[in-house]
Amino acid sequence: MSHPPAAPRVLAVIPARGGSKGVPAKNLAPVGGVPLVARAVRECRAARHVTDVVVSTDDPAIAAAARQAGAEVVLRPAALAGDTATSEAAVLHALNAHEALHGAPVDVVLLVQCTSPFLLREDVDGVAAAVAGRGADTAVTVAPFHGFLWRDAADGAPAAGPAHDGGGAATGAAEPAHDGGGAATGAAEPAHDGGGAATGGHGVNHDKSFRPRRQDRPQDFLETGAAYAMDAAGFRAHRHRFFGRTELVRTDPARVLEIDDPHELARARALAPLLDTALPHAPLRPGGGTPARALPTADDIDAVVLDFDGTQTDDRVLIDSAGQEFVAVHRGDGLGIAALRRSGLKLLVLSTEQNPVVAARANKLRLPVLHGVDRKDLALKQWCEEQGIAPERVLYVGNDVNDLPCFALVGWPVAVASAHDVVRGAARAVTTLRGGDGAIREIAGWILGPSLDSLPT
Repeated sequence: MSHPPAAPRVLAVIPARGGSKGVPAKNLAPVGGVPLVARAVRECRAARHVTDVVVSTDDPAIAAAARQAGAEVVLRPAALAGDTATSEAAVLHALNAHEALHGAPVDVVLLVQCTSPFLLREDVDGVAAAVAGRGADTAVTVAPFHGFLWRDAADGAPAAGPAHDGGGAATGAAEPAHDGGGAATGAAEPAHDGGGAATGGHGVNHDKSFRPRRQDRPQDFLETGAAYAMDAAGFRAHRHRFFGRTELVRTDPARVLEIDDPHELARARALAPLLDTALPHAPLRPGGGTPARALPTADDIDAVVLDFDGTQTDDRVLIDSAGQEFVAVHRGDGLGIAALRRSGLKLLVLSTEQNPVVAARANKLRLPVLHGVDRKDLALKQWCEEQGIAPERVLYVGNDVNDLPCFALVGWPVAVASAHDVVRGAARAVTTLRGGDGAIREIAGWILGPSLDSLPT
């Protein structure tokens, strides 16, 4: 019997060192209420093709924020934490450390920059799919660019000469323009002073004497600096983010911004209310009960996925003298789940717990169940694909830090009132009732409203 090939192992590496000069503690700076490093982790965790996310850092505070957001952390040595260290060196170190820890080779490695605050999961998926599925050696996010670039000879840069393709052959891109009759205008040559030195400004990607209309110019693309993907074996050999065939992954130019100074950070914070409105997590809220106007309704979701321990139970386990475990559940939760099922919503119980009580409870409620799962986020991704459900239309209920990767995937991450502080902080909505004390019934009331009381159970 033949088996389908295993999905490629795709590792996203987010370099985030602590010694930023332009903006102190830059990678922890909040934009839209979320630290930059957590924003990057969130989008990587939500990308369909990404299997693992690592943050490479030398800073304990960044490491803590990364773990809270659901990433694995690789602490980089001092030699890779200075101003002269390259991103490629950090990625290679993280790649080697991750493979050594997990004992499994990575097929595709991504470099994702958390200084691009408006990176989307679709951008991450785009570069990953280019290498993992479309045969590219490398991929990069780009945005359409129509600007005219200039260079001032007074800055000491060499005058524009013929561009080369990397193999020594001139591309001819800097050849002088012609007047249409075959005669060179000579206007592409920079002006010179009496001693032969170039003076004044000259065009870098254009001839200043020839001004074509925008629609008559070839389409240029600006490298956004947000996301790159490389075949892992090729990256090890070349130790550079570009080699072989590079696929350009087009992104929205309105979202292109790199934060390197305080003015760019201020600009990002001003733009966040406009650009984050499309994100399933916007706005992220701190812990505590959620105002009614911000709660999900049946129009917002297509599926409800429930953790078990700590959400459907109070997280306590009773053990008898024979070692058998017992948990307590809330009858009101059973009523709410039955009402959700009858409303037509897709439901799933998803748990890392191997105890057969999980399956027994799910069977009693007539719910599909996946339990004993090590990576709930990967299981949730696969379930959404099999069911044809968009993750942003999923409500996921959790209570502890192992639920954070699933929180990053879905449009409605919900924490019960008794959840860990970090989990409540990452939730879009928080119940007023504790896990095992009717929290699921409360959520069913949000979704179904008054109709909950009239549905047959």
